[in-house]
Amino acid sequence: MTTILTIIHILVSLFLIGIVLLQHGKGADVGATFGGSSQALMGTEGAVPLLNKITTFAAIVFMGTSVTLAYLSAHQSTGTVMTSVKVDQATVPVADKTPVTIPVPAAINTTQPAPAEEKAKTEK
Repeated sequence: MTTILTIIHILVSLFLIGIVLLQHGKGADVGATFGGSSQALMGTEGAVPLLNKITTFAAIVFMGTSVTLAYLSAHQSTGTVMTSVKVDQATVPVADKTPVTIPVPAAINTTQPAPAEEKAKTEK
């Protein structure tokens, strides 16, 4: 069902793009640009011509498929998706708690103070 709705949604969206591009804009008339009469705003075909009705119907179908696909996507349950993130303590491996010893190279002389310590002593 989701595949059929997706195909319908894509087709309606392409149809809606095409039908909107075919429409004649309200401000395209020169008379409407310079403050023409109200007839120029409504056009000669009336308030709602056939193209506007088709656009409205396509927009309603587009919104219906959008809401339906969103609902199906949110409520779709599969066997691999976990609904809660509850971790059982027995399944978590315990980390090794032995201290790690890092070998120090013999070339480092630990008897001399660090340069920051020498500077602090000379400033006092």
